[in-house]
Amino acid sequence: MKAGAIALDSLDGGFDLQATLESGQSYLWWRADGNDYDAGTHGDDGWYLTTTRAAGDPAVVRVRQTETTLEWEASIEADGILRRRLGLDADLSAIRADAPGDELIQDAYDAYWGMRIVSDPAFAGLVSFICSAQMRVSRIHGMQQSLRAAFGTPVEFDGETYHAFPTPAQLAAASEADLRELKLGYRAPYVQRTAEMVADGEADPADAEGLPYEEARKYLTQFVGVGQKVADCVLLFSLGYLEAVPLDTWIRSTIEEHFPECDRGSYAETSRAIRERLGGQYAGYSQTYLFHYLRNGGGD
Repeated sequence: MKAGAIALDSLDGGFDLQATLESGQSYLWWRADGNDYDAGTHGDDGWYLTTTRAAGDPAVVRVRQTETTLEWEASIEADGILRRRLGLDADLSAIRADAPGDELIQDAYDAYWGMRIVSDPAFAGLVSFICSAQMRVSRIHGMQQSLRAAFGTPVEFDGETYHAFPTPAQLAAASEADLRELKLGYRAPYVQRTAEMVADGEADPADAEGLPYEEARKYLTQFVGVGQKVADCVLLFSLGYLEAVPLDTWIRSTIEEHFPECDRGSYAETSRAIRERLGGQYAGYSQTYLFHYLRNGGGD
């Protein structure tokens, strides 16, 4: 086992592990104690786990936040992986300086200061957001755990057996009936067909990276079950497009109540308007803070 620690005072803007991993950005981590999405655990030093791939082989990484450090243990060297996956090198002060000065937005930043935008693996992120339609975050998270257990490669770590997130080939080999048994419902054929597309080399969500923003969003909508909102989630939380603003129910309600001038009728035009209103290149950060703040009762 390898281990290490990252000093929190070395990270611009500090860090909030729970807010980062339980704010609807990522469904690919889980708490060792099973208390995911429990507001009463905010600020504790519970361990979170995920899997990654090193030279093609699955590996387990776990991390926890203490008062002064971000501690990790893993079967591989994980410092660089955590910096990338958890956005630890982001300059939060510069990002916030670019945000609008609206009281609501600044209150959201104050409430969860230290929350960062994740960078999940593209395929796993795509599958998790295909599963997200009309679902609570806890249910989406549970679906990804079920997919791991049913189809993922077993990984031994510290005396325990975990499961990697399934590869495209592993999910493509699952039947629609298999996926429906995991409570994916109408999303089951979307996941199965999308996995087939990637496994067969027809398309790969990672290939969207580097394209101009709206071209990248259009590229992702070729996957079955992926509309513009899911595409924006993958762009923001997997591919580094920090300007992306997924127009989910919470953000549409926020637009209606606080930014009505941004409602332009169509997804594309409303998206363009709210991106500009929330700060342009870092609009996705303001959106994520607002989403988490409002979902937890802020602004009432």
